[in-house]
Amino acid sequence: MSARRRLASPATAARPLRLGFPVKLMGDAGIKSNDTRRWQQSPHLKVSLEHMDRALDYLDRHDIRMYRMSSDLAPYATHPDMPQFHSMVRDSDAELRALGTKAKALDTRLSFHPSQFVVLNSPDPALVEKSIWDLSSQAEMLDRMELGPEAVMVIHVGGTYGDREAANARWVETWKNKLPEHVRRRLVLEHDDLRFSVSDILWIHERTGVRLIFDHQHFWCLNPAGLDMRDALGKVLRTWPEGQRPKVHFSSPRTEMREIKRKEKGTRKLKTVLVAPVNTGHADFCNPFEFITFMRIAEGLDFDVMLEAKVKDLALIRLRPDLLRYAPDVARRFGLEAFEAPALETEEQEFLAGEESDEVAGHSER
Repeated sequence: MSARRRLASPATAARPLRLGFPVKLMGDAGIKSNDTRRWQQSPHLKVSLEHMDRALDYLDRHDIRMYRMSSDLAPYATHPDMPQFHSMVRDSDAELRALGTKAKALDTRLSFHPSQFVVLNSPDPALVEKSIWDLSSQAEMLDRMELGPEAVMVIHVGGTYGDREAANARWVETWKNKLPEHVRRRLVLEHDDLRFSVSDILWIHERTGVRLIFDHQHFWCLNPAGLDMRDALGKVLRTWPEGQRPKVHFSSPRTEMREIKRKEKGTRKLKTVLVAPVNTGHADFCNPFEFITFMRIAEGLDFDVMLEAKVKDLALIRLRPDLLRYAPDVARRFGLEAFEAPALETEEQEFLAGEESDEVAGHSER
């Protein structure tokens, strides 16, 4: 068990803020996020939970106390044409309880982010019913793990279908009339970068009481009401009951050129071309100065942070020494102290060993 681990306190405000990441463990390719076998090979949740047991050990070794599990943890559990998989959550009760016990002992906050195919505001009743089935299965897993209310499922509002106000209203209608209680208890709602802003999810919260997630990059991409970031963040965090710590999502926009394939005029042959990045794209790492600025804007507010960088845990492992290097005040909010800097820098070098030499080579070529 990690010597650096900080035990949980009954009062969330007295506990350091957590940093987490989603799904794939880039630092150890030998640990899978779920049983990825095809249906012909009879994949099972019990196999996924064996992978998750190893993942929790990895997280503990690196003092990472928040993790988003794969939405495919229970493979084919809600596939309408494969009833042979439908009982796997119930059949894995003991294994789920054991994993939940271990996560609680390690003070590791777990969550799900169901896929983009989970849409509660669709005009298609069949899609809504299938989405509810998926959510019910994931909520059941969290319940069988016996995790507290901070173990949540994060979803987006869905599609606008040509009328955003009507789409918001359909989401509210689904919440009130169709969602089972155990799903409502676990569900949280996040604004996005193209369709539904913080204003939209606050409107939905007022009519449902659903807890909300603030996403830093999404806020910059879509804020038609011109809300102040600190004010919007505060309103979103206050949707969580007292005694439950909210979580927010943070990522930096991609800045490097992208390679795409295009057909040449005339020959129709595929050609690789460079194009500018889109601001909705996530960068590999988190820009430490953007993160520090955001955390200083949020001074005095209490929340955990899920890093949605493309290199997952490696971004987190790099960010921690950066915080100690550039912003000790922010580092302290995450329980990081100056004496830990050498160990964190060594950890960073172990995973990103070629970075410095590559950087030097790059400078010499310019």
